[in-house]
Amino acid sequence: MTDHQTAEQAGSATEQTVHRPSVRRDTSLSALLSGLVCIAVGFSGPLVVVLAAAAAGHLDQAHTASWIWAVSVGSGLTSLLLSWWTRTPVITAWSTPGAALLVTSLGAYPYREAIGAFLLSGVVVTVFGVTGLFGRLIRAIPPGIVNAMLAGILFSFGAGIFSSLHTAPVLVLGCFAAFLLAKRFQPRYAVPVALLTGALLAAATVGLPLHLGGGGPVHPVLTTPAFGWSAAVGLALPLTIVALASQNAPGLGVLRASGYRPDDRLLVGVTGGLSVLLAPFGSPGINLAAITAAICTSPEAHHDRRRRYIAGMSTGVLYLVVGSFGGVLVTLFTGLPHALIAVIAGVALLASFQGSLAGALADEPGRDGAVVTFLATASGMSPLGIGSAFWGLLLGLATHLALRLRHP
Repeated sequence: MTDHQTAEQAGSATEQTVHRPSVRRDTSLSALLSGLVCIAVGFSGPLVVVLAAAAAGHLDQAHTASWIWAVSVGSGLTSLLLSWWTRTPVITAWSTPGAALLVTSLGAYPYREAIGAFLLSGVVVTVFGVTGLFGRLIRAIPPGIVNAMLAGILFSFGAGIFSSLHTAPVLVLGCFAAFLLAKRFQPRYAVPVALLTGALLAAATVGLPLHLGGGGPVHPVLTTPAFGWSAAVGLALPLTIVALASQNAPGLGVLRASGYRPDDRLLVGVTGGLSVLLAPFGSPGINLAAITAAICTSPEAHHDRRRRYIAGMSTGVLYLVVGSFGGVLVTLFTGLPHALIAVIAGVALLASFQGSLAGALADEPGRDGAVVTFLATASGMSPLGIGSAFWGLLLGLATHLALRLRHP
């Protein structure tokens, strides 16, 4: 071997070493700050929806804190480990639309049966993920009907912004105006700005009775699951569809749009498997994030796409830290006035409602089924003890098939 060939091999080895990912070398301030912003957005608006769902299910403070611990630890572990393993900014979170579904239906079932539904949903998501059936399910159900079901679930939250005007008009209008102003100039900070403005207005008008107790680490509460057919149909089925169609599908889309090639079997399988393990502690599921993922996959996280995975790892670490002290969050947010919670929950879900409503009406031939799905879901009906999301889906599919099936 000549000296020239030896030098070329050495240079090639040096080049490979330079481009080999290294967490220490790839760490940047911009990526770490993106993780911090992601956590701030995730815990400002969506957490209010989780607390509203816990209140609808009549959960005490210990079970509510356990729920927040479970979804935070699950999101933290998956964001940290999957980002590190794949060298991709994988951001996971609890499903905000799923929590919105629980607001309208959790109180209709015994808590143990709800835990059983969470576990069953996690198992189904895992199976669909690892077997590759995920894409087939998404293609089987018309997207307009799935979006209409989600829009029907979110409708009451958007309406809640304005139905709370009569109780605290200054608070509601001021908070909503702050949201619109921030949305105009700094969209990613719109929900935190609205929350801060609303808290200040609440303190000045209706009062802000905050009680910061329970500052220690959360003690998770283990609940033995029970299984009932009504909870399986009314909770597990809609949660599964929302998780797959409204969380994991957009989450994968964000990664692909940013130039990555995510392994959907790995990501959906791992998040679904961890959802099964955490379900007895109150977690309704861990999913790929879409809105907060856009923060960590953007050039603002780092100009080099290969180094943005640090933002995902940063998000995971912060999830673990904040979630371990979820009792503080519970006592903090439960002290907020009802009108403020209604406004923050509404503006936090405004983008989701807008997207789902647009998706529901985008397919003109299937609009009849989508409209029936939306109206039935938004009605809040619960025949046979099964929530309106299932009936909306069923009636919408029936309408779609009745009108779209070809004549012999």
